[in-house]
Amino acid sequence: MPHTPLRVALINPPHTAIGSRIPGEHLPPLGLLSIGGPLLDAGFPVQLLDADLENLALDEIVQRTVALQPDVLMLGHSGSSSVHVTVVELCRLLKEQLPQAWVVYGGVHPTYHWDEILRDCPQIDFIVRGEGEQTALALVQALQSQAPLLEVAGIAYRQDGDVECTADAPMLHNLDDYRVGWELIDHTRYSYWGGKRAVVVQFSRGCPYLCSYCGQRGFWTRWRHRDPQAFARELARLHREQGVELINFADELPTGSRKAWQAFLEALIAENVPLLLVGSTRASDIVRDADILHLYRQAGVIRFLLGIESYDEATLAAIRKGGNVREDQQAIRLLRQHGIVSMATYVVGFQEETDRDYWRSFRHLLRYDPDQIQLLYVTPHRWTPFYETAESRQVIQTDTRRWDYKHQVLAVRRVPAWRVFLWFKLIEVAMQARPKALARVLWHGDADFRHAMRWYTRMGRRVWFHEVAEFLFATPLLKAGPTLRQFLGRSLAAREYVLDKRKAIPQQAEVLIARSD
Repeated sequence: MPHTPLRVALINPPHTAIGSRIPGEHLPPLGLLSIGGPLLDAGFPVQLLDADLENLALDEIVQRTVALQPDVLMLGHSGSSSVHVTVVELCRLLKEQLPQAWVVYGGVHPTYHWDEILRDCPQIDFIVRGEGEQTALALVQALQSQAPLLEVAGIAYRQDGDVECTADAPMLHNLDDYRVGWELIDHTRYSYWGGKRAVVVQFSRGCPYLCSYCGQRGFWTRWRHRDPQAFARELARLHREQGVELINFADELPTGSRKAWQAFLEALIAENVPLLLVGSTRASDIVRDADILHLYRQAGVIRFLLGIESYDEATLAAIRKGGNVREDQQAIRLLRQHGIVSMATYVVGFQEETDRDYWRSFRHLLRYDPDQIQLLYVTPHRWTPFYETAESRQVIQTDTRRWDYKHQVLAVRRVPAWRVFLWFKLIEVAMQARPKALARVLWHGDADFRHAMRWYTRMGRRVWFHEVAEFLFATPLLKAGPTLRQFLGRSLAAREYVLDKRKAIPQQAEVLIARSD
């Protein structure tokens, strides 16, 4: 480089979500590390400040960042929207102290809200839209060489007071082209699963399914996967060199290709490292792989979350889930047969439910008999098709920092909020305290399985009491709130990328969105 390379600071902002704070365990910020790797390889000095790990107050973050004397500040988060308010305030404070530094913001939320953010937040200089590895690198290189910004695909910025948006960046076809900057973190500080040294990884990106509520389905565009053998070697190296014990998959669908997933499992088995693997998948993939589930367990898979979401066939069809009750039940049975913990999700609020619907869902959950459950509240994102179907519903929680899937944000017309919450908490208690679940916690023959059940039970108990106390004493809910459209505005569904086929370039999208008003 002709000049001193720009100094880059990556900042992981504090996340206020209950599940992030209560357990006392944290996972590395994979998104920022994925950006850091290419920047390091290109010769830029990079440092990471994980404010979420250290639970830093905003003024502490500013002080620590100023000490780094960065030329470029890059902020991002894994949450879709709940951290945005914190990011905006943090950027304002950072810009006051570092007025010459460029502030760059990336992630799912800014990808779709780029124009509003740049209009309302003058302290933010650039938005990285979509996958960040090649775009963030190209942006920093352009700033270094003072090249025209319009030539950098996948960004938005202000030019002479106007918001500019460059062409969409191409999707990363080969996920092995860029590496994760693991050297930016101290692995001894990150743990999960009850104190086990842990990392977050992605074997794949994207999902071929079109669930209408998914906040990430379009962000990754088409489904792709890492080289199975190279990926297995990377995980083995993390264990041997850094003592990593637990691998948490951030994939929407790591099992999307049976051939690729089986190749990875066999390669990891050949590495002969004692890793535990946890992640999420679809019940249909578990049923599909019934004959190779022994490889799952042999490779170290100990828990899969099954995105069941609802136990009503009409609701599943309405949200385009593409699943069915028979497959869901079969998948849970198959996982149990192979010593793999099943976690079933249930989402409240897709439809205008009644007390009878909650009772029926509870009975379905009992019939499914999952090892663990995760109850969530539906959280609408403006860029999803679900948002359009929910625009007329009443908002009861206007603090978007609580739009984290663990707080009620939409009213259920025929059931008051307090009773929705009561059903929610009672179902959690009844499912986790039922005799079958307790027996697995206390006496299951597999030590890894037993540890998984006990850890989740301990964590869940802490979160459960915290959520009850917060609802009773610290969560103001509106009795006559605005509609979703009145509160957040028009749908941004025209901007969603679907399976690598862009519905519209940014300018065209604005026309489509304007017509919806």
